[in-house]
Amino acid sequence: MDFLTSFHISGTGLTAQRTRMNVISMNLANAETTRTAKGGPYRSKVAVMEQESGKDFDAVLATQSDASGVRVTEIVEDKTPFSRVYNPSHPDADDTGFVMMPNINLIVEMTNMMLARRAYEANITAINAAKGMALKALELGK
Repeated sequence: MDFLTSFHISGTGLTAQRTRMNVISMNLANAETTRTAKGGPYRSKVAVMEQESGKDFDAVLATQSDASGVRVTEIVEDKTPFSRVYNPSHPDADDTGFVMMPNINLIVEMTNMMLARRAYEANITAINAAKGMALKALELGK
């Protein structure tokens, strides 16, 4: 695997994790949104990622070619049910005083944010390691 391929793979990882962080941030920002343009509370979203090429990881390692990165294919809505909270003074409360709240679990979102951050950091470390190896290879040619 050459250096440019390593940079490409880590670069796609950075892009995918940045998109994932943006989706998580959007979920956290809308954790209390009870009314959207579609009607009803905000529905949590998730970034779906897949490998860029059709080959699986073992096949790429075996052939040392067609190495690929990752990409976000779509952002889907989480289908878990909304939670009901008793708050009769809320403008969106029903006749019984319950409000439908978004299906966002703050603990899950914060955990996903930490995982995305760690993956982002790992990709930066991989880029720096590849850059260091490339610089060492250039020094050998002197």
